[in-house]
Amino acid sequence: MKYMGSKRWMLRNGLGTLLSTESSHCLRFVDLFAGSGAVATYVAVKREVPCLAYDIQSFSTVLSGAVLVRNAPLDSASVWKSWFCRARETLGNWVNRTPKLTKQFTRAYVEECRLWSAARRIRPITQAYGGHYFSPEQSLWIDALRATVPGESTQRLATLSALIQAASQCAASPGHTAQPFQPTRSAKRFIEDAWSRSIPERTHAALTLICQQYALSVGSATIMDANEAAKGLNENDLVFIDPPYSGVHYSRFYHVLETIARGSCSKVTGVGRYPAPDERPISKYSIGSQAPTALDELLRTIAECGAKAILTFPSHECSNGLSGNLVKETADQYFRVREKIVKSKFSTLGGSGRKSKTGNARSARQHAKELILVLEL
Repeated sequence: MKYMGSKRWMLRNGLGTLLSTESSHCLRFVDLFAGSGAVATYVAVKREVPCLAYDIQSFSTVLSGAVLVRNAPLDSASVWKSWFCRARETLGNWVNRTPKLTKQFTRAYVEECRLWSAARRIRPITQAYGGHYFSPEQSLWIDALRATVPGESTQRLATLSALIQAASQCAASPGHTAQPFQPTRSAKRFIEDAWSRSIPERTHAALTLICQQYALSVGSATIMDANEAAKGLNENDLVFIDPPYSGVHYSRFYHVLETIARGSCSKVTGVGRYPAPDERPISKYSIGSQAPTALDELLRTIAECGAKAILTFPSHECSNGLSGNLVKETADQYFRVREKIVKSKFSTLGGSGRKSKTGNARSARQHAKELILVLEL
């Protein structure tokens, strides 16, 4: 799925080997900024150690929990068959009543889709995002699948995770879900392409992969601030720290996925279709005046608990005021630090086709150097 700062690239480039080695000596693995869940699930399926994932966003804990909370595979065919049948029955005649494309994909057609979707008051995804991030048909399928996820906890997490991943893959937006594409002459083709993707097919494919994965030792996924979660650490824990590097709250880029995870949202506004501010989690790590203090408090707490940690952060200065040098200087106050620099990729939040002052267009993902710090007492 689309996720800024995803560690999947680094897991194949040194981080995975380090995690496998270091986690063999701990009693618990704790990911304090779980994000897409890539790191926690990587350890969970390879090591027989409970993995605990924390994040302030609901959709993140769904993605992590889909694997961490069970120690056996699920029968994806059976789960999908019953879920899809319930969703299709719930969908009823909704799809047949959506606006039909009779000629070219035009601005007028997109506007008609938006007006039609906004009137579907009992279908939260369709009303909030239909005609914007998703076609009316896609959004209705998301609503129907979301309304019919299984009640059993492990199946519920697996199916909801699959739906979130499918929605991320189908969203008509540049990179994430900060803002949808607008039906301009140059962007209409991107909307048409995204709207052509099948939500049921993408969900089924994601569910099949998720059901095959399971933790070797049952863990957990919890909505909690990292600094608060750190207070419950033990000296035999291995802690993974990958704090935000953006001066913009991550909830701005994932509010659509958060709505799917929660199943509802308040009235949305603006081009990005944002819900009310009190429904969008706020992190001190994305506030320039607070990020350095928050990091210092976190590392001090981990040291006081006697835990060992692995910390990753871009080596360059980031928009939240943190930099690789500042992170390392802070860690040096509390730990003996082993340092490694690896190549990585980071998100530019959608990229830009326009040339910057350097004369280069900004791609959606750029190569960068990233610090990996092993923190020991």
